[in-house]
Order: sequence, then C-alpha cells, then structure tokens
Amino acid sequence: MATILFVSDGYVGDVKIFMGSVAYLYQINRSPGGLPKLPVPEAWITFKGMDGDRHRNRALHGGPDRALCLFSFEVLEALQQEGHTVHPGASGENFTLAGLNWTQLKPGDHLKIGEEVQIKLTSYCEPCRHNAQWFVNGDFSRISHRQYPGWSRLYARVLFEGRVRQGDGVWVVTSPNRNMK
Repeated sequence: MATILFVSDGYVGDVKIFMGSVAYLYQINRSPGGLPKLPVPEAWITFKGMDGDRHRNRALHGGPDRALCLFSFEVLEALQQEGHTVHPGASGENFTLAGLNWTQLKPGDHLKIGEEVQIKLTSYCEPCRHNAQWFVNGDFSRISHRQYPGWSRLYARVLFEGRVRQGDGVWVVTSPNRNMK
C-alpha cells in the first residue's frame, strides 16, 4: 500500500491508496449546457470545474462543491442490461470512471485523476427530470441515491487543478481514519 501526501482545507496529512491504477478515466464529457454531455479526449480542470462545460440550471449545478459530476461506467453497463438507454455523458457527468467499486465511494473520499488533478467527493447527485429520456418509463429515480444507494452520480470539489486525458489512471485516496473493509 502506497502513501501520498495531501493538503485539504488547511490540513496536511498522509493518506493511503487502497485501490491501484486499475481504475481509469473511461470518458471525459462536457456540453455548452444541458444533456447529454459529449465526449472530449482531454480537458483542463479548474477549481470551478471543467473548462468549456456549462450548465442550464446554475442554482442546482456548479459551484465549488459541485464543480464536477462523476459516474461509474460499470453502473451504466448494469443500467443498460436493465433496458435503459443511458450511456456515458447522457446523465450529465463530466467523468465516466471505470474500474472502481462504486458502492464503496462516499462523500469525503479523495480521488487522484491523472498526474495533476485531485478532487474530494462532496455529495450524491440527485437526478432531475431531464434524465427521464434515458430510462424505461421515464423512471430516472433509478439513479437516485435515496432509492438505490450505490447507483447514483457523485459531485466533487477540485483540490488540485490540471489537465486530464481519456484513459488516465484514477486512484482513490482516503483519510487514515476511514475503515476500508
């Protein structure tokens, strides 16, 4: 198990990497506003989010604690197996991540993406009616954390800015106080 140093909210400490680089950035998605977000090969990530990405409803999306939206490639595949047409970028996520145990991720966890970017997961992202088009009978609650824990998107705050590229490694780092069974 490797150890790296992190700085967050004025605290400096050691964190443990509990997943290796088997996880990766499957797809980077952005749009001028609305759904779906479309794939791009690389993007510059700032404290405000992804350069070139916009939101229709700024009251519900964006801001420091919702700078990025993340979703799991494996969850998308499972939803497709259920007959839903949701696909990478369709539900508005900026990063579609592969190779992570999505049900283990929680607000407060830190992820390192590529060589430069580090983020902190801040909250689960509740779906809105604009996602109905991707779900059988319009039931977009299928990606609601309240109804289906472990199947929702996550919001994140950017801790370290930088460039990300499709295929970049993703490492989950966490506080040494977190029990990772």
